[in-house]
Amino acid sequence: MTASPLAPQWLSQPEDTNALRPQLWAQDVARGAGGELEISGIPVSRIAEEFGTPVFVMSEADFRARARDFKDSFDAAFAGLCGGADVYYAGKSFLCTEVARWVSSEGLRLDTCSGGELAVARRAGLHGSQLGLHGNNKSLAELTRALDMELGRIVVDSLGELEMLGNLASSRGERANVMLRLTPGVHASTHEFIATAHEDQKFGLSMVADPDLDGMSPAMAAVETALKHDGVNLVGVHCHIGSQIFESAGFELAARRLLGFLAEVKQDYGVELAELDLGGGYGIAYTEADAPRPAAEIANAMAAVVGSTCSELGLAVPRISIEPGRAIVGPSTFTLYRAGTTKTVRVDTPDGGTSPRRYVSVDGGMSDNARPVLYGADYSAVLASRTSEADAVLSRVVGKHCESGDIVVRDAYLPGDVTASDLLAVPGTGAYCWVLSSNYNYLTRPPVVAVRDGAARLIVRGETEDDLLARDVS
Repeated sequence: MTASPLAPQWLSQPEDTNALRPQLWAQDVARGAGGELEISGIPVSRIAEEFGTPVFVMSEADFRARARDFKDSFDAAFAGLCGGADVYYAGKSFLCTEVARWVSSEGLRLDTCSGGELAVARRAGLHGSQLGLHGNNKSLAELTRALDMELGRIVVDSLGELEMLGNLASSRGERANVMLRLTPGVHASTHEFIATAHEDQKFGLSMVADPDLDGMSPAMAAVETALKHDGVNLVGVHCHIGSQIFESAGFELAARRLLGFLAEVKQDYGVELAELDLGGGYGIAYTEADAPRPAAEIANAMAAVVGSTCSELGLAVPRISIEPGRAIVGPSTFTLYRAGTTKTVRVDTPDGGTSPRRYVSVDGGMSDNARPVLYGADYSAVLASRTSEADAVLSRVVGKHCESGDIVVRDAYLPGDVTASDLLAVPGTGAYCWVLSSNYNYLTRPPVVAVRDGAARLIVRGETEDDLLARDVS
């Protein structure tokens, strides 16, 4: 059988459509003796029967192992430079009360970016010293809650916010712990919508001189304001260059630029700021084309740059922190769907002929995974409820919404005999899928099931139609 001319170049024709690529899955996912996909020994058919489909299936052991790996790797890499590192799990990637507790129990801190995420952290029992708050447009209510909870740090995004927070803290007779988010002008190799360190976007304080500030950069103006304000305790600076990044060069350049900025602060104001947060954005494998880097490799490379740059600049090494989210929760989870209608269409090819593409519809779609329609994100898929000896067919897994762009997996080789009632599994859906879910077409949002040591339990229940109607006022 020849490869489909419609397949993207990165997609190889599989010798065995039943095989699993380990880099795409949680560590306790495998095919059982009968060929059915299992997680921690539980067949997916049992999960589907108990919890329904679609359902997000999360390996607690895998999540915890990845969290520990980041913490241990960065502590080891920075032990000789600044006594270790702080790892803030990026709650925006996936957050619920139970996951917040896992994060805390594994020695990580939690990064939040809204009052709602702070509410989850509080319900989970996390102390404010374990929390950070991000956001480009924090409300007065959110800043007030952050002060009430005695947050370890509030990452300020603009001069206006700095004044508002400082004045609020001062009126309470307090000092807010502040980090300044800077835009270092590093262009990460990622999608435009998830690159966040270039100048022309909504996040952060520019490090470029501004004629409206008498030639001072907004970043340095914020430092000056913060150091003078009696309601602000300036602890350090922060940057985030984007998401789903595999190359190390962007992180290293950002570290050098921010350390250079800290050296300027020391020279101009006689102050050495104690902390430097280098953000997150570490990529994971969604398809065979992705090659994520181990946490230890990232940590060692970052430590080498930070150590050498501080030595060159005559700076004490600041306490380093990072913010992985996707890299911890993404591979821990797969979405389980039930297939419905299937059909084959003929698609024009560049040579003037046509080639078949198989469409497989599932019982979810863009309401539980908006990333393909938002970013053109690629995913993989496997037949989960059984194995098959049928030939591999280039397939497109689509949702049930009234949108032609409702694509779950754009290109995958699936067995040609996939049919209604089969279960399909899409790996790598732990990050930015459930948290971006919606009720489009009045679909209910799926449950989240955590699996550990051969037992499955709900950690977020699925919505019901009563939930959908509960907010209607008549």
